[in-house]
Amino acid sequence: MTALPEWLTIGEVTARSGVPHTSLRFYEDRSLIVSYRSPGNQRRYRRSVLRRLAFIRAAQRVGLSLEQVSDALATLPADHAPTRRDWTRLSRSWRHELDARIDALIRLRDDLDGCIGCGCLSLQRCALYNPADKQAVNGPGAPKLRPTTEGGT
Repeated sequence: MTALPEWLTIGEVTARSGVPHTSLRFYEDRSLIVSYRSPGNQRRYRRSVLRRLAFIRAAQRVGLSLEQVSDALATLPADHAPTRRDWTRLSRSWRHELDARIDALIRLRDDLDGCIGCGCLSLQRCALYNPADKQAVNGPGAPKLRPTTEGGT
């Protein structure tokens, strides 16, 4: 059995990970991943970048921002492939936020059921379409963008 190469080109990383090369450069600019330069000044990535990319994509799929992912990855060495233990430790810190998002989605679903039930779809009263609207007293439209009568407009 032949050993797998330790270093991958940007094309190989794209093919293996499904992450476009533009995203690889974007992630690299934000220090989420690291590349090294060949003598011909071409990007080369350690094979471990594939696991790091899988980690980034999984975190994004659960709704985490790149800033949150970056903060998490900053706790690991730059060339370190996140392990199951790393994912468990980091995902625990996100649990509270994810639970809050789930609760918000459940409330949204329940509000939507109520809205369909009442059928009002009123922009003045509907808690779903117009929650806590303080500008409603100023009439329809965008009252702050309307020209004022002061100054001749």
